[in-house]
Amino acid sequence: MDALLLSRLQFAANISFHILFPTITIALGWFLLYFRLRFLKTRDPAWEEAYYFWTKVFALSFALGVVSGLVMSFQFGTNWPGFMEKTGDISGPLLGYEVITAFFLEASFLGIMLFGRGRVSERVHVAATFLVAFGTTLSAFWILSLNSWMQTPAGFEIVDGKFIPVDWLAVVFNPSFPYRLAHKLLASTLTASFLIAGLCAWQLIKGSATHGTHKALRAAMVAAAVAMPLQFVAGDMHGLNTLEHQPAKIAALEGIWQTEKSAPLTLFGIPDEAAGTTHYAVKIPKLASLILAHDMDAELKGLNEFPGAHPPVAPIFWAFRVMVGVGTLMLMVAWWGAWVLWRQRREVHDRVKLPRPLLWTLAGMTFSGWLATLSGWYVTEIGRQPFIVYGHLRTADVATTLPSPMIAATLTAYLIVYGLLLITYVGVLKYMAEHPFKHAPEAPAGAALGKAGV
Repeated sequence: MDALLLSRLQFAANISFHILFPTITIALGWFLLYFRLRFLKTRDPAWEEAYYFWTKVFALSFALGVVSGLVMSFQFGTNWPGFMEKTGDISGPLLGYEVITAFFLEASFLGIMLFGRGRVSERVHVAATFLVAFGTTLSAFWILSLNSWMQTPAGFEIVDGKFIPVDWLAVVFNPSFPYRLAHKLLASTLTASFLIAGLCAWQLIKGSATHGTHKALRAAMVAAAVAMPLQFVAGDMHGLNTLEHQPAKIAALEGIWQTEKSAPLTLFGIPDEAAGTTHYAVKIPKLASLILAHDMDAELKGLNEFPGAHPPVAPIFWAFRVMVGVGTLMLMVAWWGAWVLWRQRREVHDRVKLPRPLLWTLAGMTFSGWLATLSGWYVTEIGRQPFIVYGHLRTADVATTLPSPMIAATLTAYLIVYGLLLITYVGVLKYMAEHPFKHAPEAPAGAALGKAGV
């Protein structure tokens, strides 16, 4: 394998590992704020139990996200020096804004959120939780702004081969950014919801549930049931935007080889790029035009319109179907859980009573959000190829000239380390779920000072 392919694989490995943890923490921070506010309103210790259990999960996820993010950023210089050389006037400031406005905010108040109980007032503690949650969302804002600009570049001019910003509002709020941001925030909500629901279900199965388990499970199921339909709406709007700005990506993920009107939707099949066809295709007439353009008679461009400038078909064809399939399953399970909870609404008790098949299903889908997120991310990133800045700068033109064996060695090391970290992370979560503390930790000496407002 040449340096270009190895560099792409290495960056894919790094970002695949990294994205798992922000996808949890972005929404989990807001769950924590909700748990804390509910405790302050009701003084029910179950909400405090839920808060302190999930702050541990948040801290663990945040730490792994920070470490993997730092490693990933180094690759802009080691594996993609041409990218920073040509786009640094745009990508550099956007990455800098993320550090200054978001990462510093998270890092500054994370310690107060984790260790401030009894040392600061309740208002300060809630404010710290809010600022950490806001910081994670702000971080997503800047990172997705840069990624969206690479997908739908705007607000720049090219001078001597370099991308120079001429309109920062157009750069930041580029054509695909609002749709990607909404899609990502909802994906995080669903990932965190199913993580919470899955671990809580595992606690109920293993008999290690606390009162906080029931509170957290109910909140997660309601959030998932509301967010999943919204995600399908956001995905549809994102699809319309992609059809307008990246028609080659749409043609590849739907397996549309020739431009045609009233294009059928291919449910399944085996794409054959060499032959320019999809073998054993199961199709529904006119449905692709209806879904993608909201018009059954609409014309959709085929891959024949983009010779040498379209992404590889098979990876994003299958990744898209995995994303949609997992999303559909998440919708059915979320509504199943919400329906069971709705039926129990008149019962006076603090405990959630879910049928055992549902508990096992939730436990099995603990990390379903990861699967949907990764498959969607692959559609986005592979679908941009062969460009790194869509339509303007090819990936091959900015790759490193380092020897292939050197890249292969670091790629192997990354895969080994990340595999071990991922196994450890899942093992720690399992241990925490099976050995939770029964009550929130006692406030340290001097807690009265915190209550007094110090």
